[in-house]
Amino acid sequence: MTTTKEIESAVNLASHGITVAVYGDMLKAPGAKDSLATIRAKGGDVHVVYSVDDALKLCEKRKNVVFFGVGFETTAPSTAVAIMNSPENFYVYSVHRRTPPAVVGIAELGNLKLDGVILPGHVSTIIGVKPWEIISEKYKIPQVVAGFEPVDVLLAIAMLIRQIEDNRAEVENEYRRVVKYEGNKRAQEIMNEVFESVDMPWRGFPELKESGLKIRKKYEDKDAEKAFEDIFEELDEDYPDPPGCRCAEVIRGEIYSWECPLFGRVCTPGHPVGPCMVSSEGACAIEYKYGKMRHIMRGEKI
Repeated sequence: MTTTKEIESAVNLASHGITVAVYGDMLKAPGAKDSLATIRAKGGDVHVVYSVDDALKLCEKRKNVVFFGVGFETTAPSTAVAIMNSPENFYVYSVHRRTPPAVVGIAELGNLKLDGVILPGHVSTIIGVKPWEIISEKYKIPQVVAGFEPVDVLLAIAMLIRQIEDNRAEVENEYRRVVKYEGNKRAQEIMNEVFESVDMPWRGFPELKESGLKIRKKYEDKDAEKAFEDIFEELDEDYPDPPGCRCAEVIRGEIYSWECPLFGRVCTPGHPVGPCMVSSEGACAIEYKYGKMRHIMRGEKI
């Protein structure tokens, strides 16, 4: 959901000699002209990290380190802890986002009919079940919080079907062994201490109300957008998606990956044009990897 401009901003930081720490699935995410991978190939100090703790370790040998804070409520608490307990030369460029506003955004588009929604178990581990309830109440959409094992997904689908057959629209929790109704209160407290909810644009969506997590004024000395304001101000325009890329429509569920004219031709996991092809969790990357097997299982020619 990270926008082209946000990626371009991280690229621009690295272009100015700032050390940028980033999760691996964002390394090849394309900006307007470059990705963090191409900037690193040109000599930029870009480091792939597996956790924010790895980014903190870089501060021992680097003048300034900016952690590219991406992800949802699953990664935001650990970023918040790092901000609260970090050295002077550590900064965060926060593009963290809240998940429920995205589901609301899809529901309000009006051009999709959602029979039901399988809710993310990892996000719900943090925020709990309650934040999803308003969606079922307002939009009459059945929802089920699910785990990640095959049996979890199958059970969640069965629970959705039962709701549809019973003409119910509720939030049910299949992932009870991990997700509690109230969520992880301590993690929520830490997030709320460091971040505040702001309106934020998403890739493929208009600006979604209170969907972004920006660093509060109390911790603005750790905010990369404040510390390197002059660099961020160089990018004073919005950046459209690459010509022909229909990733935004894939994200919104309006088209299948193979309906994009770039899919499997210009856009591949080795040369991603849009972010849907970058991460192993991206819709296009999954279709590219498993699509052939699906055809084989159906006995179709490929």
